[in-house]
Amino acid sequence: MSKTATIRARIEPDLKSNAEHLFHRLGISATQAITMFYRQATLRKGLPFDVVIPNEITRRTFESADSGRDLIVCKDADDMFNKLGI
Repeated sequence: MSKTATIRARIEPDLKSNAEHLFHRLGISATQAITMFYRQATLRKGLPFDVVIPNEITRRTFESADSGRDLIVCKDADDMFNKLGI
């Protein structure tokens, strides 16, 4: 489907700049972000999901897990509950 419709909106310059910086960090353009918003709003019949950049603690946790550091490995659910003290 070709893209032929145009959206025009007036927003605060700082808001636009901050959002576009965030989109850049997420690896998407403003057009892609708007398209995602519209598609999700249509699919969900309401306001769509949050797309956020993880905070520092979450980012470090992801990096640790991805590299295999600081993991507690359990052989099964019983072992996991035992290690959790449940």
